[in-house]
Order: sequence, then C-alpha cells, then structure tokens
Amino acid sequence: MEGVNEVGEVNMSRLQMEWQSEDNTLPGHKCPALCDSLHTSVHDKENSPMMRAVLCAQVSKVYRFQTEDQRWLLVREQMSETPLSFSLPRQLLSTLIQEHKDRVQEVKELADLSPHWDGLRHDVINRCSHLIGCYQEVLTELDKLSASCCFKASSSKSERHLQFVSTNLHSQRMEVTSPGSTGVWYEVITFGAPADHHQAFKHGGLKRLLGKHANHSHSSVTYSQEESSRARDLLSSVAQLQPQVFGFAEELLSISLELNAARLRLVLDSLTRQTERFVHALKDELVKSALLEIHQQHVTDSNGSHVHSNGLTCEGSQLDGEALPWQRDGVWRRDTEYDEEEWDMAWANVAKSLNCIVAMVDRLQGREEQHQKGTPSDQEATAWQEQLLPLVVTLRDCVREAVGKAQAAMTFVILQGALAATVTQGPASIVQRRHAVFSQALSALVCGFMLKLNRGLDDPDFLQQLHTVGILAQFEGLLSTYGDEVGMLEDMEVGVADLSRVAFAITEAKTDEPHDLLPRLCGTWAGFVVEVPVPPENFRLLPQELKDGSLIRVEPVLFNIGINQHQSLAERFGDSSLQERMNEQSCVRLKTYCSALRERLPDMAGVQTLPELLSSLNRSVESRKRKNVEVLWIAATVCRQVNGVRLTSCKSAKDRTAMSVTLEQCLLLRERHALNRQHFSSALDTMRRSRLSWGQIQGCYAQSGFTASGLDPGECTLGSPRRHLYPVAFLLVSSHLLVLWFILSLVVLLLKYQ
Repeated sequence: MEGVNEVGEVNMSRLQMEWQSEDNTLPGHKCPALCDSLHTSVHDKENSPMMRAVLCAQVSKVYRFQTEDQRWLLVREQMSETPLSFSLPRQLLSTLIQEHKDRVQEVKELADLSPHWDGLRHDVINRCSHLIGCYQEVLTELDKLSASCCFKASSSKSERHLQFVSTNLHSQRMEVTSPGSTGVWYEVITFGAPADHHQAFKHGGLKRLLGKHANHSHSSVTYSQEESSRARDLLSSVAQLQPQVFGFAEELLSISLELNAARLRLVLDSLTRQTERFVHALKDELVKSALLEIHQQHVTDSNGSHVHSNGLTCEGSQLDGEALPWQRDGVWRRDTEYDEEEWDMAWANVAKSLNCIVAMVDRLQGREEQHQKGTPSDQEATAWQEQLLPLVVTLRDCVREAVGKAQAAMTFVILQGALAATVTQGPASIVQRRHAVFSQALSALVCGFMLKLNRGLDDPDFLQQLHTVGILAQFEGLLSTYGDEVGMLEDMEVGVADLSRVAFAITEAKTDEPHDLLPRLCGTWAGFVVEVPVPPENFRLLPQELKDGSLIRVEPVLFNIGINQHQSLAERFGDSSLQERMNEQSCVRLKTYCSALRERLPDMAGVQTLPELLSSLNRSVESRKRKNVEVLWIAATVCRQVNGVRLTSCKSAKDRTAMSVTLEQCLLLRERHALNRQHFSSALDTMRRSRLSWGQIQGCYAQSGFTASGLDPGECTLGSPRRHLYPVAFLLVSSHLLVLWFILSLVVLLLKYQ
C-alpha cells in the first residue's frame, strides 16, 4: 500500500491487495471497521470457485472518497479478462459443425427424389459442407492458441480466425464500502460492439443484408426444428410398421388354409394391433398441412426457373408435368384440384379395410362352429383364402397409398426445414456473419450471467426470478449512426436479438476446480442451452425447479445513443432512424419483461418503482432529443432494479465505453452512497486516469480535457483534437462552412506532404 493522494486515490497493486498491515487499516486511514468489512468482502466473494473460473488477469484500484456527512467511502475497482472469450466460441463452432453434419446425413437418408427435389437436397448439402469447412478451419486456428489466451485486442478485430471472438471483453466491477456496512458490488460487462469487422461494412450490417435477402427470396412455409423432428419420427414409424402390417396380412392368408379359427384369430389380433398403431402414427395434422403446402408450392413454382448446385436447371414448364417426390407415375398434375380431405380419406381407408377383414374372419369363424363335427375339405379351405385375399390386397393398397403420401409430406417437411436453416438464411457469407456476431454477444452474456449468479446464489428472490421470468440482458450501445458504425449497429441489433434463442440451465459441478465450473454449450441454432455448473454446496441450496433443470430464458434489449462527434454529423446531415426504431422496440420489450415480473413476483424488492421508471424511459425515447444519454441512464437503472445483466459497447470498448462506465460509477456513488457533490468531478477524473494507466483509454481523455461539467458525455469530444482541424460546432452552422472546411483541410494536407 503506497498511501492516499490528494484526490482520494489509494494506489494498490494486485499483489498488495492481498492484504495490508496487521491491524487491517489502510495507511492514512483511521477506520478499522471499514477495512474489516472490505477484508471480509474481498476474501469471501473474490475467492469463490466460480469467480476463479470465469475471471483472469485482474487489475485493481482502490479509492477513498468523502461523503456528504464527512465520512469516507472506500471504492474498489476491478477490471478482469475472462477465458470465456475463447472457450465459448470454440464450443459454438463445434456445435455448429456437428449440426451441419447431422443435417447433411439427414437429407442424404431421404429416399430417391424427383430431379427438382434432388436439386434442393444438393443445395442443402453443398451449403452445409461449405460452412463445415470454414468453421473447421477457424476452429483449428483457435485451437492453436495457448490455453491461457483469454483476450482479443482491438487491433485484431479484423482477423479472420478471430471472427467469432469478442473484442476487448472485460468485466468491470466496483465495490463500495461504507463505515459499518458490507460491500455493495456493481458490475458491467464491456466489449467491442458485436460485429463482423473481417467482412467489413461496405454493404451494411446484418439487419440490412438480411432485409435485402428477404426481399429477393421466395416466400414459402418454414418448419421448426420440433416439426422436423416429428417428421423424422413419423418416417421411422412408418418404415417400421409397414412391413409388420404386410407380414401379418400374409400370415393371415396362410393360416386361412388350415381352417383353424383359433389361430386365425391370434394372427388377426396381431394384425389389428399393428394396423391401429400405423393409423395412429399417420393421424398427424403435420402430414395434412404439408401435403396442402406441396400442392400450393407446386402451382406457385410453375413459373420461373432455378439453377441447383448440382447443375440442374428447373424451369417452370418442366415442373408443370414433373412428378412430386412420392409420385413417380406423375398422376397429380398442376391442373389437378387438391382436396384437403384427401389425406383423411387415405388413413381412414386403411382402418376400413381392416374392419372388413375382421368382419370376414368373424363370419368364417361362425361357419366353422356350425360344421365343427365334420372334417374340413380342401375346397372349404380354398374358399376361406379366396374370400380373405381381395380384402388383404385392398388393405395393402391402402397402406401403400398412405405410406407414399406420408413419406412425401415428411420428406417435404425435412427438406424445407433444412432449406430454412441453410439456403434460405441467405448466402453463406451472411450466415457466417450472423454466427460470428452471435458468438461475440454470447460470450459477453454468459460472462455477465455467471457473475450475476455468483452474487445471487444466497438470494431466494433472485433465484425465484430466474426460473419464473428469466434474466434481463440490457445492452448499452454508444455507436453513432454514421459511416461504418451504422453497419456495426446493424450487426449488433441482430446479434443481440438472436440471444433470445439462448437459455441457461444450472447444473451441479463435479468439483470446485475451475475447469469443472466452466459453462457448457449444447443444442442447435434453433435453440441453445448454456449449462452453468455451480459448486455442490451451492447447488444443494437451490430451489427445486432449478435443480430439476428448469430453463432460464434470456430477454435481451438494446438501447443505443451515439455520443461522439460523428453522431452530431449524423443527426444534422444524416439519418438516426435506425437508433430511434431500435430504442422504441427495446422499450416495448423491457415493459413486457417488467410487467411479467410484477405480475408473478409482486413482493420482490424494487418492482414497485418500475412503472415510474418505465414511464420516464418511454418519454425520453419518444422525445428523440439529440444525444439523449438519459435513455441509457434510465435503462441501466431499470436493469439494476430487476437484477439484470449490464453490458456496454462502443466500436472497440475503449474510449467511449470507459467514459460511460466511469460516469455511471460516479453517478452511482452520488445517488446511492452520498458521494460529496463537490468531489464528484475530482472522483470522475481520478477514475478516468486509472483507465488511462490500464490502457482502456488511449490518451484521448488527457488530450481532450474532458470533465464532468454538465454530466453529459454526449457533449464531449472523445477523440484527440489533433484529428480535426476545426471544431465540429462551427461546421454545423451551415453547409457552406462544411464545404469550406473540406477545402481548407485538403490544402493543409497537400502542404504537409509536399
């Protein structure tokens, strides 16, 4: 411990933090109770197994600030990296590779298809194979990195093999200890906005790219993963039951020659059971809806053409007479009217054919009882078989017809599901971009959730909230709506929205070792589950619902306010509608989450003040005020009120992010811990200087002379003044001055390089 400087900063290295003098007091500090509480907090919380597993490379700083009542606050800042930056992208890549391999195998196992549908199968296989190759290459490069690697610098954000890794991912935590009280922790995850810098933003970000693709793609029905799974199960059941039905039907004919009614009845009972199972399997509305969709799509696709990846070109006129997948005789043409009840008749005919066989056996059994004393002749035995034969043939025909239609419908469902998950998602570059952006956002979310869970393991209300309404993830964006940052914001919007497909499950760890406490990713792109292990002693105290594997759903929201000089240009000469729409939609989702929380947990602390906060947030969003950072502050307040995960991003998670985090920390000290208002600016300057020493602020703060006057970071120039020849404020007076500025800038550059 090196002492306390003039503005209240206690300089402390990481090793020195492991503790101080024998009486547990800070040099220059005369409050043993304060230091005792901090000592307890550090050792109880910081050394928990989960914290050791999720955090690494920590740097710390301790400050002493005066309160309004002339007492002292001890504030401890800690910035940490996390091994999740690399471990989760590796798991996601492995999961996506396996998912695409399974999809290739699934469509390969389909029966022989007509040329058009076989072309679609080749499209799916080629797309999946391409993504598998790309992802295996990226995964191989990541595996070459050291196991201890847990940080991607902003200078590497455009490297291809680091495309799935979050930029500058850190946990930034602040512990505030007042005399006579235990420490209170505030946490925020900071990382570079999830965006694909490798592919860059020449054609925009994901939101724009997906919109363009949707406008040019054919609208068709899509099937969920659950429906595709039902289709696979139905195909498997049909493939198993059809030969059994046929086998018992053949045995029935053979037994009929013996004129043994008892044996005939046994075989008939077996045939009845299997046929009823067969009919029950077919009575699925999915088959009926798929057959109708096939007919409608066959009619719609009769115009135009499509070139498949196997080189086949399918023209509309060719499709007009082409057999559908199950119709190799081509009996259903485009001009044939499709009856929606046709499928119900198909499986009903199977049941009726069985009933006819049962009635005939009953009749034959009655005749045997009448002639029981006599010896049956060969002529009578032949008569039995002749009477059963046409009924058995009819049953077979009805089964074949039903099987053909069911196989066609389920093949259609599986192919459409595969197409929806691959080809119809857009070109491979868009799919890969989306997966990469999602990976970056996922790593940050999981890190924040694990920190939040570690703090709340002894909070019954928080644990009940998790399995009742889920966890809120509030992303705070500081990107401008100008230039490349528009594309970054479009990437981030889609990446954050895709987190709604993520759920958490708490599992019991085998041991307290860090490698046993790392999260595990499973599932598919349709829905991922992140299994978060907790130590056995903590797992035993969880609510039964969480111990039973109840999923914790994620509600992601994104609020963005551009705060740099580029946003001034965008608001004066450009377009900020993307930001306005995004904030309005997030406001609606946040209201929905809070309403569910108030409805299901009305006695939870803090929910009573939510309506007032949400009303203020709604007014701020609707006001559309320039650089309205009040939106971010109110959204962050709501997030903390509902125990949500806070995440803050700018382009690289350096200058603007550091300014935002330090301002938020000082506002928390003032609003919740009575920081002396006269010392607010000095406290803010002190905390920002520590970011300069950590390297998070790259000198811009020192050069710009940014202070807390007005407490509005939106009015501050975060970059170096040397990058701009003239203040932006003068350029906004008129468009003529903007032209003049360009001319003078060119002149200065020409003189400089002559």
